[in-house]
Amino acid sequence: MTSSPSVAPTGAALMARTLRYARVLSIAGSDSGGGAGIQADLKTFAALGCFGMTALTALTAQNTQGVRAIHAVPLDMLHAQIDAVVEDIGVDAVKIGMLHSAATVQAVAAAIDRHRLQRVVLDPVMVATSGATLIDREAIEVLVTQMFPRAALVTPNLDEAALLVGRPLATEDDMHAAARELLARGARAVLLKGGHLAGDTVSDLLLAQDAHPLWLRGPRIPSANTHGTGCTLSSAIAAHLARGASLEDAVRAARDYVRGALAAGAPVRTGGGSGPLNHAWQPQAMQTFPL
Repeated sequence: MTSSPSVAPTGAALMARTLRYARVLSIAGSDSGGGAGIQADLKTFAALGCFGMTALTALTAQNTQGVRAIHAVPLDMLHAQIDAVVEDIGVDAVKIGMLHSAATVQAVAAAIDRHRLQRVVLDPVMVATSGATLIDREAIEVLVTQMFPRAALVTPNLDEAALLVGRPLATEDDMHAAARELLARGARAVLLKGGHLAGDTVSDLLLAQDAHPLWLRGPRIPSANTHGTGCTLSSAIAAHLARGASLEDAVRAARDYVRGALAAGAPVRTGGGSGPLNHAWQPQAMQTFPL
């Protein structure tokens, strides 16, 4: 038997072996409607030029009008998903979304430690846009004690922050006080989203340990399509961190991306409820780095 002659790799093949993509892992729930959860995360990663990977924590049956059912992924399967992608592909940043039970929170915290994952963005998903509760009560305190210290940034909206601090938040002063309390409870940095405040201006607050508060304000974008806004923002922050941005620059760039996606998706009708953003409104080329 004769062996086939070897073929020298071309310049393009050699180049492919010396580069890698910016890699982002989403550890979150699945949204069958495609507007939030890991579906929104993957669309965001791709739009911002990153290679996206997923580890599913739960399956949901939902659409633009609400959540019909939630099915937890077994913890050994969750561990296996994370181990598989980290050990082979590698991870530059992590977005964490729906962690519906205390056991799931603990499993993800263990995986972060096991793989020494960095640049972790935690979106404490507790309430869906439709109002459905997505986390059990026992998991909330475990989320604070186990995940806050492991995350570079925590990104609650007003409803989630109110649930965490145990009181309603109705003003910017309330937001500042709540953000300081979340830092005192172990968060390294907090982006408190003020989209649920009344008024024509949306105010978000970035507050980090030993840093001055940074208020990010802009005119409210009228749209009935806001499903997945929080998932998209946290994913965009993780994507920019994976591309090498500082935390402040990542937050600013992610916020601009989400505002553009909101505006681009506003005139489109998808389903009978709160529709999705237009994640592909301004796609970027894939970001690569030397190996």
